[in-house]
Amino acid sequence: MTPIVSEKSDLVVRPIQFRDLDIVERLLTESLAAEGGDRAVDISRPLEQMRQWYLPLKLLSLVPNQLQSLTRIYVAEQDNQVLGLIQVAPFNCTRSTWRIEYVTPAIGTQLLRHCFESIWEARTWLLEVNVNHAEALSLYRQNGFQPLAQMTYWAIAPEQLANLAQREPDLPNLLPVSNADAGLIYQLDTAAMPPLVRQVFDRHIHDFKTGLLPKVVLGLRQWLGRTDLVSGYVFEPQRKAAIAYYKIRLCRDGSHSHLADLTVHPAYTWLYPEVLNQIARLTQAFPAAALHVTSADYQPEREACLEQSGAERIEHTLMMSRSVWHKVRESRNLSLEGLQLSEVLQGFQPNRKPVPGRMTLLRQDVDLPPPDHDPTPG
Repeated sequence: MTPIVSEKSDLVVRPIQFRDLDIVERLLTESLAAEGGDRAVDISRPLEQMRQWYLPLKLLSLVPNQLQSLTRIYVAEQDNQVLGLIQVAPFNCTRSTWRIEYVTPAIGTQLLRHCFESIWEARTWLLEVNVNHAEALSLYRQNGFQPLAQMTYWAIAPEQLANLAQREPDLPNLLPVSNADAGLIYQLDTAAMPPLVRQVFDRHIHDFKTGLLPKVVLGLRQWLGRTDLVSGYVFEPQRKAAIAYYKIRLCRDGSHSHLADLTVHPAYTWLYPEVLNQIARLTQAFPAAALHVTSADYQPEREACLEQSGAERIEHTLMMSRSVWHKVRESRNLSLEGLQLSEVLQGFQPNRKPVPGRMTLLRQDVDLPPPDHDPTPG
């Protein structure tokens, strides 16, 4: 991709290169210390993978494939010095919604504008930001992002997980997840979120299927990260629908926390503690580690279940979205504010005298009086 010069003539935004990895890691460490959260940790793992597999990924990005998003990291450079970076990735299979994984707030506007102008397939942009990070919140507000939902990150200690695992969960018809169940999981995901969130996510059945190449990459990631991915869902035979779903990434060596995601149908909220007990039982086969779970403000039953289970809130974030229609105002060639109505109407004025019609010729032959003449005798 050709580097793009931003509004500042000496600031260039370009794709990341191998020589930038050391500087980028230093910037992430400084940003993590300033924010006081663990948002920047999410991008450190892709950077580590890029260091090990940079050449194969670079060659793979030359042809269209499903793995091109792994290298969607851009850096802002000024006077041969890297000042910041941004990582973006497609959120759904149709690539209509893109997610901003991380951006350096100091020059965030230039980095965001670069993505808005270069990734035209994105109709909606999505991100998460810590509610206490005022600088980042101001940056996203200025660039057209609006609040979508509030997210809470929870942590359950290993001792509490052991207590939860002692209870046998009441989960009839608990089945493993495969590509054949993608339609059921999609229907459950659609029913579990508000319409606005559903519109922004724009998920389809194919988002819940895993192709051959992603399966290979997923297996490679699990092998390198020493993790196991386990998922399952509860099937309701009368309605022939999935009413609960969970996915957990288990750490084999206990070096980091287990990560879990669970979805329950709004009509079956009593399944929250049962699914949580099932997840706790799965963690007991691995070294002791905490469990991290995410909940949204439109799922109050899940938060109540986590509180009763002894979970601790570790972070609050705000999910924000931005519609693609903001591009109209950002275009330098088109300004709706400066477009006057009189200028528009001038385009409808005739350039020459119209050709006389039949009624005009008839009027000239009869010699009718002018319209303001009163034929009534005084």
